[in-house]
Amino acid sequence: MELPILLIIIIVLALIFDYINGFHDAANSIATIVSTKVLTPFQAVLWAAVWNFAAFFLAMYVIGEFKIGNTIAKTVNENFINLEVILAGLVAAIFWNLLTWWFGIPSSSSHTLIGGFLGAALMNALVMDYQHVVASMPHLGIWDTLKLAFQQLFTQNVVKYEKVIPIFLFIFMAPFIGMLVSILITLAIVYFARRSNPRKADKQFKRWQLVSSALFSVGHGLNDAQKVMGIIGAAVIYYHVVMIGGTDEYAMMDSSERFKHFTTDYVWVPFVSFLAIALGTMSGGWKIVKTMGTRITKVTPLEGVSAESAGAITLFLTDHLGIPVSTTHTITGAIIGVGLTKRVSAVRWGITVSLLWAWILTIPISAMVAGITYLLVKMI
Repeated sequence: MELPILLIIIIVLALIFDYINGFHDAANSIATIVSTKVLTPFQAVLWAAVWNFAAFFLAMYVIGEFKIGNTIAKTVNENFINLEVILAGLVAAIFWNLLTWWFGIPSSSSHTLIGGFLGAALMNALVMDYQHVVASMPHLGIWDTLKLAFQQLFTQNVVKYEKVIPIFLFIFMAPFIGMLVSILITLAIVYFARRSNPRKADKQFKRWQLVSSALFSVGHGLNDAQKVMGIIGAAVIYYHVVMIGGTDEYAMMDSSERFKHFTTDYVWVPFVSFLAIALGTMSGGWKIVKTMGTRITKVTPLEGVSAESAGAITLFLTDHLGIPVSTTHTITGAIIGVGLTKRVSAVRWGITVSLLWAWILTIPISAMVAGITYLLVKMI
């Protein structure tokens, strides 16, 4: 089957975003294991990349579905999705990811992608409404036309809030859960290891940190690779349902079954999505490693095990629920949690507040950039 050029461009850009996501978020998987000197940076990125890719086999053959990818594909009403919307969302996401990587800000690649997708879809709906108002009331001035177009936009269900609201809530809940779990794990370890020889215990925790970082990397792969799958899935489903239509099998089946069918019909997409994020992780993101591994709080091997284990538990939980979350937010919350078990002042709150602002601004800025990008794409 020959795919349209624009769809091919979208798939390529999505995989580029996936790769960028890997090196942007590499710090999430390796920051603590590098800062505790369990592995060298080069060893750590190889270790994390292997487990990022291993997550594909877990999702495909053990879990048997890609819930997070399905959630991403359904955040926007299908009536307002087209290839230009998806292209604009991807361009905005890539722009914000590269910008925050350059300045060493651990923002969320996940929320960047979601914000871009939502912003482009809303702009598409606004353009359609504006054109409808112009056609029905050509005598109106530009500002009155825009006012009516916005009024009409607010009456339409462009955004699927039952999918988007949990994503917004978990901007705050994921780091809180990570923080709470890491506090509990740290206190439990300290209690049970209280009579251990400190040097032997430290050596043992360094071994355990290999396991905890591997688990977190699996969770990272499960969570983040699926988001790109969701965007590619939305584009491919649009192609089959709208551009081909008629008796195409996607057009004939219920909309709730389309994404699952896509993951088996285009099985190479999940495979390549997990591979791309693993390759990106191998490229690293050293500016962000410094922020995550040392500037929030100093981390020992014991605390590294606690933070990574807490992050992994949170990511496995959210994957089970089908809620895409930020691995950056999750591991940051977990690192803050281990800092709080020492004392409140052990956490460098100035850095933490700066990160919080970056998280809050990610979705609206990505949405605005995507909206502008969509307008530019329509003009070409």
